[in-house]
This record gives sequence, structure tokens and C-alpha cells, in this order.
Amino acid sequence: MTPSDLSILDLRDAIASKRLRAADAVRTCLDHIAAHDGPVHAFLETFADRALARAAEVDAGRITGPLAGVPIAIKDNICTDFGHTTCSSKMLANFKSPYSATVIKRLEAAGAIILGKTNLDEFAMGSSTENSAVGPTRNPHDPSRVPGGSSGGSAAAVAARMCAAALGSDTGGSIRQPAAYCGVVGLKPTYGRVSRYGLVAYGSSLDVIGPITHTVADAALLLQVIAGHDPLDSTCATLPVPDYSGTVNQPVAGLRIGIAKQYMSDANDPAMTAAINRAIEVYRAANATIVEVDLPHTEYGVPTYYIVAPAEASSNLARYDGVHYGHRAAQADDLFDLYARSRAEGFGDEIKRRIMLGTYVLSSGYYDAYYTKALKVRRLIKQDFDRAFTQCDAILCPPTTGPAFPFGDSGDDPLKMYLADIYTVTANLAGIPGIVVPAGVTEVNGKRLPLGIQLLGPVYQEEKLLRIARMYERSAPFNDQPSL
Repeated sequence: MTPSDLSILDLRDAIASKRLRAADAVRTCLDHIAAHDGPVHAFLETFADRALARAAEVDAGRITGPLAGVPIAIKDNICTDFGHTTCSSKMLANFKSPYSATVIKRLEAAGAIILGKTNLDEFAMGSSTENSAVGPTRNPHDPSRVPGGSSGGSAAAVAARMCAAALGSDTGGSIRQPAAYCGVVGLKPTYGRVSRYGLVAYGSSLDVIGPITHTVADAALLLQVIAGHDPLDSTCATLPVPDYSGTVNQPVAGLRIGIAKQYMSDANDPAMTAAINRAIEVYRAANATIVEVDLPHTEYGVPTYYIVAPAEASSNLARYDGVHYGHRAAQADDLFDLYARSRAEGFGDEIKRRIMLGTYVLSSGYYDAYYTKALKVRRLIKQDFDRAFTQCDAILCPPTTGPAFPFGDSGDDPLKMYLADIYTVTANLAGIPGIVVPAGVTEVNGKRLPLGIQLLGPVYQEEKLLRIARMYERSAPFNDQPSL
């Protein structure tokens, strides 16, 4: 067994006890990236010299902490004051951040070693990592299929054992959906639980940073490190951080699992339906009570999200004009032409589509008809969850309709891609936490493709949600690795 096969906890303990050198763990990951990342394209940039230098400090005892020596990858929309922060866009192709995000500072203060930055859909807008300006990431389980998005690079890197864990961001499912497609654990914390300072904004009322790991216990440890109040983020909660790592293995007594009929659609792949049914039996065997809950506004989740998120994106991306910063067109007739050419050259088609949609719904005469109405429906969706959680501790549902889809499956039909987010966007609209745990595989055309289950919980109840997820993981361990 190599360091790449160990969980964060086992890897950290092996390094702390001197059974494994941090430098060897980092070098193994870097060698694995060099050998296997070519066809996968999970990484945009690696920091070999910096990572090895920090590993030497760990081995010398000068860097300590709960993540000392653990190699971690970072989605490339999270700022680091080393390397580049490109958001996989031509607009920021040469951008170097002058500061590091709060989560980066907390990881490094805990002893983690940042291996590199991972690929994503441009500015985190997409569900497949096909929209990256520097080329797509491929699913390590089947390179003909997508890894999901927008955190596809982070999920693929973890699944392919190129790092011990990674950070992603989740605006409408961008941690949970790729985690499901790649067979790893993905946790979206409650909005406000983790600082967004240093995360390049897409939808400011929706964006959340969270961990992608091999195990639920690893996700708990990473959340323990990155969560907590940050005065640099006015939306970050002042609540104390529970001992996620210390309690994750404690089963939840009197557990009530909610099943919403709106998620059990005939449109789901039979393998996904079977995975949910198996999970129900796992919880029944653990003496949980299964209750039916109603989320009547679920069907409005996608249209509501694709009004609110593009509206916020239109505002957030207005700063990229070739003057303040970002790509600047070489030729322009006047200032207006400079703006137009710079944005036309710097942004990809999906970004332009969402900016135009967002600008339209915010424009005079349409604001009340679309944006205001979407905010009202968003409130109804949150109220649905609030009522449901009076009846249950967590809601069990699919994260996706089935396994990873082939490249180009959505073709020129963006609506088909948007509909793929049906089971994830409502959690962001409501601000609640969600976690995806691997739930077996299904065979498609001779390839074993992972499936996942999703658990949603009340706001700021990550501690209980992690324990519930661990109850499932303990009874249904997942060890399927891609054959790179």
C-alpha cells in the first residue's frame, strides 16, 4: 500500500509516528500526477518545490498540526499567493493573487501541504468540467465520461489517488455531483460555515467551499480545520465549530431518515434507484425510522437557481473588463470597444450565456417578473426544508439521476446540462448542508461507474450529518479504484 492509498487520518498518523516521511508522501503524489494526469487533466499547476520544502519542514518537526504532511489539492478558483489563480479562464490566464484565501491559511496553519491547483468549469459555471478554457478533465473510472463539475478536477484528483484530499466549491452542486460521478466523498457545508474570503465569486449568496475526500472521517477533519468565523467575510457565521472529527464515529440514536417523493423520479437510472433503496435498508438495519417528507417546490429549483445564480454572476463578473484587471484586448478603437473585445476574447460561451441571462433578468422591466419572483420561490424552497426537518434528522436522496454521462452528451443544449442539477441546487438555494457518499457501482459498456447517495441536513447541523453519513459508510464501504 502506497501513501496515496491511505486516508488522511492514517497518512497523518503514519507521518507523525515517523513510519512515513512527509517528503515521501508528497513525492509519491507528485510522481502519480506525472504518470497519470496526462489523460485525466485534473491539475492545472503543481507546486513541487514548495510542497517538498514544506514536507522537509514537517519531517524536521518545524511544521506540526492536525494535517501535518497531508498533500491536498485546491480548486483553481480559490486564491493562493503562490502560483496562479485562473478559474480555468482566458480572462485570468496570467493572474497571480496577492493574497491567500482564509481556507488556504487555515490548511497550512494545520500543517497541510498544497500540491497544486485543479481544473474546473470556467469560473465554476458548469456541471461537467467541459467548459474549462484549458481543456476538460476526464473521469478516471472511464475517460470517455465527464467527472462532473464544476469541481471536476478536484474530484478526479482524489479519485485517481493523486492527492489525499482536495477543496472544491459548491454553488449549485459543484462538490456533490462530481463526488458522486468519481466515487468519492463530497461535503457542502451550510452557507456561512466556511469563509468565502479568497474564493472568486460566482453566486455570492450560494457559493460555499468544502472538502472532497476518500472517507467521511476525512471530510470531518478537513471541515474541522477550515470552518469557523472569519472577520474578513461578513457572511461567515460567528457560531463555534463543533468537534466534527471527534464525534463522526458516534451513531445517531433515534435516527429519522426522510425520503422525499419528489426525488424518487421514474427518470432516475434504475441503478440509482437501487442504490437509494439499498441505503434505506442500511439505515433500517441500524434501527433508523424511515419517514416520507414533502418538498413540493422541488420542481422549481432549477429555474429559480438559473435566475438567481446568473443574476449574481452578471454582477460579480462585471469587474473583468480588461481595465481593472483580467484579459485585455490588444486592439480597440475606443474604451467601449476595449471592454467589448476584452470580454468577448476572455470569456467562454457558457460564461457569456449566463452573464447575458443574468443581465436580462436584472434589467428594467424584467426585474420584478423574474428576479423578484425567483427570490420569493427561493424562500418557499427553504420553507419546504424547514418543515421537512421537523419530521426527520436528514433527507436521503440521489445527487444525480445516474452515473457520469459521456462527453458531449449535452451537445448544444445547455438546458439539458442545467437539468442535471435538479437534485443539488435546492440545497444551495436553502443554504443547508449536504454530503455525498459513494454507494457502489453500475456497469455500463464494460466500465464500472460509481454511484453516490446524498444526505441533506438542517442548517449548521454538519456534525450530525457527518455522523449519519458515517453510519452508512461503515455498513457499505466503497473501495473501487479506477485502473489508470
